[in-house]
Amino acid sequence: MPRRLVLRRIGLGLAGLAGLVLLLVAVAALLFFVRLERSVPRLEGQVRAPGLSAPVTIARDANGVPTITGRTRADVAYATGYLHAQERYFQMDQLRRVAAGELGELFGAAGLAFDRVTRPHLFRARARYLVAHMPAADRAMLDAYVAGVNRGLDDLKAAPFEYALLGQRPRKWAPEDSLLVVYAMYLDLQHDRPELELFRARAAARVGPAMADLLYPIGGELDSPLDGSAAPLPALPTSLKPLPAQTLGPMPADRVVKGSNDWAIGGRLTASGAAMVANDMHLRTAVPNTWYRARLVVPGEGMDLIGVTLPGVFTLVVGSNRHIAWGFTDAYIDAHDAVIVEPVNGRSGWYETPAGPRRISARPEKLCAAGICTDLIVRGTIWGPITARLPDGREVADRWLAHDANAIRLGPMLALERAHSIAEALPIAHALALPDENIVIGDSAGHVAWTIAGQIPRRFGWDGRDAVSWADGTKGWAGYLRPDEVPTIVDPAKARVWTANARVVGGAALSRLGDGGYDDGSRAQEIGRRLAARDRFDERDMMAIQLDTTALRMRFWQDVLLQTLARRHAQRFVAMVAPVRGWNGRAEADSVGYRLIRTFRAAVLAQAYAAYIGAPDDDAPKGYNLSSAEQALRMLLRARPKGLVPPGYASWDAFLDANLDRVAGAVDAEAGGRLGRFTWGGWMHADVHHPLSGAIPFLGLLTDPRDRGMPGDGGVVRAQYLGAGASERLVVSPGHEAQGLFHMPGGQSGAPLAPYYLAGHRDWIEGRPTPLLPGKAKWTLTLTP
Repeated sequence: MPRRLVLRRIGLGLAGLAGLVLLLVAVAALLFFVRLERSVPRLEGQVRAPGLSAPVTIARDANGVPTITGRTRADVAYATGYLHAQERYFQMDQLRRVAAGELGELFGAAGLAFDRVTRPHLFRARARYLVAHMPAADRAMLDAYVAGVNRGLDDLKAAPFEYALLGQRPRKWAPEDSLLVVYAMYLDLQHDRPELELFRARAAARVGPAMADLLYPIGGELDSPLDGSAAPLPALPTSLKPLPAQTLGPMPADRVVKGSNDWAIGGRLTASGAAMVANDMHLRTAVPNTWYRARLVVPGEGMDLIGVTLPGVFTLVVGSNRHIAWGFTDAYIDAHDAVIVEPVNGRSGWYETPAGPRRISARPEKLCAAGICTDLIVRGTIWGPITARLPDGREVADRWLAHDANAIRLGPMLALERAHSIAEALPIAHALALPDENIVIGDSAGHVAWTIAGQIPRRFGWDGRDAVSWADGTKGWAGYLRPDEVPTIVDPAKARVWTANARVVGGAALSRLGDGGYDDGSRAQEIGRRLAARDRFDERDMMAIQLDTTALRMRFWQDVLLQTLARRHAQRFVAMVAPVRGWNGRAEADSVGYRLIRTFRAAVLAQAYAAYIGAPDDDAPKGYNLSSAEQALRMLLRARPKGLVPPGYASWDAFLDANLDRVAGAVDAEAGGRLGRFTWGGWMHADVHHPLSGAIPFLGLLTDPRDRGMPGDGGVVRAQYLGAGASERLVVSPGHEAQGLFHMPGGQSGAPLAPYYLAGHRDWIEGRPTPLLPGKAKWTLTLTP
């Protein structure tokens, strides 16, 4: 056969194969599109819903925000579950699996690394225990919600599209799963082990206890506490403890202090005479968003709630009930303790306790992925699971509030929904059992208050800052603080309260709360300054504060960078002087000066801690607390003590010069050496994505909003991080919800073909004020018994 004919036949064969491949791709795309269309939430009509006491109406506006109206709170809980399942079931599934340590069953081997960390906390077993011992009224409400979730899942024509991509089927919702969602928030807000104690132990082992105190102070000069107190700053050591002769790698930089802003002003500062509350909670931002907006109405019970819910749980998290409004920020009080496990001499597997030696428990657990299971032995003590090891090799058990038998209570959240005043709300706040939060409350009579919501351990024998042994009974926990012992501030003289994850109080009150890694106070300080600047506010004024990008703490670093640049005469450094000196004090997307200063600061902090305490090993936390680092480096760079020069550098000038070189390297690597392109927005992106879009090609074209450079940063009121930031912005005066404002990234629905998919996201990006209350009903669905 002639060569030309052979090649032609081969070409025709390849063309046919390519055509077949294209046909198969087209068919697969069509089937996937059909699957997407079948998983769109039901918007209109009637749905049979056995278990309801009366019909419930669900009226959605153009943004998909529902007003749920029912005869009883349990009926509304049922309908909330129905909507959560219809719009967010895959998200709910992830949350329960995160807490239970079961991600591998959904995501395969990629989830097992997380499961190995979270499974030792045994949260599924703890959730089952809590459900079994729950008060009857709470259990009835939970059962109504769970029934609604499963009815909503069944009513989808097809399961959410993620299950098809993963080759999985959704598992029904169980009562314990709702508690696992709350445990997932414990893990998100309080970490999975006692980080600060482990940080300090590592530093003490490397550079001595005095240097550990400096590197991890409890407060700092940027603090803005409500009581006006000052936390004592640590003394500068004269020299470092001799370092072990070993080569140490870099310490990872920029561990994000997840947090929030929350403040309230009294009635004398508003036109209506009612208090006003502003809240923006800083969490991972993704599609779909953490929160689900809703208005919950029970006319016969006088209930009208507006705010956000957490898919997986039926209560309102933050918002207003027309009598009070409330918001949360992570309190960062000390909820963990690292308990040194003392082995019993000559008895392997035993440890010392105040009641005598005990055997370390060993509970077998199975971690599964793709149908293959491996064994994990969870080793535990009377204080908690063994989760880490100190630099000297001793094991550490984790004593954590989340492990307690009353770590979650639904009743107080339901009671908060019905409170009519500060006087009613504060005792409820002290009865809440959740990850410890600052709660700020304002009522329609104009009163404002702050306190800690959640349980607070009562320590004895030490202050909780370091890992210690509890074996002899002289140290430990003796229950929790009584409500009258919990720090509380009501109607301060200036009618303003605010929190932003920094310490709120000092003195004896701070000693009772402890330090779980407070933020450095720069956001709190700016909020306090903005609130003090005026004597009258409306809702738009409050949102303007939420969007403020003033970067107070960077003025210090601007000065240090200018001093460092003054020593360097190469043209690339000379060119940096003008944008750094001309920086306007804000974290703006188009700012070259801010990015230079911010990059320099990040390098200095990271390299200082790498030099002092080295790279983490497998049993040490992989990061450090940037809030602590801010205060430590301010003290060191002002004094520049010769005995504390970071190891590996000849002088403080040499240390700073090396970090300036790192900034220049970043300009080369990220902007091709063109300084004008080295803008803050060139690095700081909204970075809002679907959790699978990074792993599945082209999925992001369907699921993800267009990315863009963003203003804001950690340390400014408009907190922004890569893939994290203000998960909502709420401003509301109770009784005046029609003037309330709201933002939320990612939109209401997880279904890409829902008609309101990503609705509201652009308003969040651009900071455009939008109403809190849902708009005119566009779709109405009725659930009937």
